[in-house]
Amino acid sequence: MLACLNLTDFAMPSLQTAFPIAVAEMPLALRFAQVRRQTERLIEPLSAEDCQLQSMPDASPAKWHLAHLSWFFETFVLERFEPRFQPFDAGFRILFNSYYNGVGDKYPRPSRGLISRPSLKEVLAYRRQVDTRVLEVISCVGDVHRAELAQLVELGLHHEQQHQELLLTDIQHALHFNPQHPAYAGRWPLASTAPQPLRWHAYSGGLEAHGFDPGLDGAFAFDNETPRHLAYLAPFELASRLVTNGELMAFMADAGYQRPELWLALGWDWVKAGQRSLPLYWQGKAGSYRHFTLQGLLAVDPNTPACHLSYFEADALARWAGARLPTEFEWEHAARRLPAAQAKLGNFVEMAAFHPLPQQQASLEAPAQMMGDVWEWTQSNYTPYPGYRPWEGLVGEYSGKFMCNQFVLRGGSCATPQSHIRASYRNFFAPDAQWQFSGVRLARDV
Repeated sequence: MLACLNLTDFAMPSLQTAFPIAVAEMPLALRFAQVRRQTERLIEPLSAEDCQLQSMPDASPAKWHLAHLSWFFETFVLERFEPRFQPFDAGFRILFNSYYNGVGDKYPRPSRGLISRPSLKEVLAYRRQVDTRVLEVISCVGDVHRAELAQLVELGLHHEQQHQELLLTDIQHALHFNPQHPAYAGRWPLASTAPQPLRWHAYSGGLEAHGFDPGLDGAFAFDNETPRHLAYLAPFELASRLVTNGELMAFMADAGYQRPELWLALGWDWVKAGQRSLPLYWQGKAGSYRHFTLQGLLAVDPNTPACHLSYFEADALARWAGARLPTEFEWEHAARRLPAAQAKLGNFVEMAAFHPLPQQQASLEAPAQMMGDVWEWTQSNYTPYPGYRPWEGLVGEYSGKFMCNQFVLRGGSCATPQSHIRASYRNFFAPDAQWQFSGVRLARDV
């Protein structure tokens, strides 16, 4: 095996290492090895029992994430390019298929936590074998198929980075049910930071181009970011910073969860059905709120960006503040006008804080923390851009079929790999989703 490749060329840096070259410029095999190793570093604080937990149907066990990510490369890369392909285990094709109907049957998503076998040890062996085989294919593929292989591997790596974030948010949700409040990681470096005043940045609007631009966004995008197209923006203003826990507590003190006039009809039904009076992971009362984080149960810091908010909560909070949520086009328009030095100054997974951090930079020239820390809800429905076409083949199921009953989020979070995010990136979740690192940036009409 690996006759075409010298594995000593691919020593993998730690999660906290700052890479000396842009990730997109790495040789494909090096990038593959680095991303795959980063996933396994994320489970190092977890026990085998932790990796088996599934706390709700929308979440998956860490062990399932590990197996599914190898299933993806085995199914879409090895089956296509490996001579004399043989599956690691034929049964894995069903067990670890997520939602690809074109591939075949799927194990029910709500029951993934019941898959006690294969064991975590066997899943990691599966990963190692798939890694070795993919690296061999990368090394030995002929010129005729090199471009197609590179496209599928790059898609697989961005898919893996999505699951790195999901792995963290899913394990946080699972651990919060434990009354001992176990910590995934050590305390994040929470500096003593004075509150930043909220300012408004004005944009004149007009007919603007939106969507993926290789010259601006890099070499890769998901199909839902295309095609680039024109959209009209009325003049608007965007808040200089994210909504903080302190402002969220003021909303709660003003009976925000008890005032139906602040909520969308479906949102108010959601509040009443769940008897909600606190954000997810919060407990206690005014003056002594605590929340469960990946560092355990901690006091709520008023200057830290609020997170784990549903779209319903984000919208109600914006109404209470006399503002609104931005559209995804307003958000992208503002993000593309950030000074180059500010474009990715936020807190990403590489910092290993695993929680939003208070704003560190002044926001006189442009909005701060546009990327990293928390995903920012927009008021935009997740729908196709004009002229949208899904990818061809089985990977065409990746994005398009979810364009219903979801809202767009922008910017990435503290659990997002920095190399994964860009101004055109469109995340999406249902309006009641809370377990992601999702927060709020206010907008208003001029």
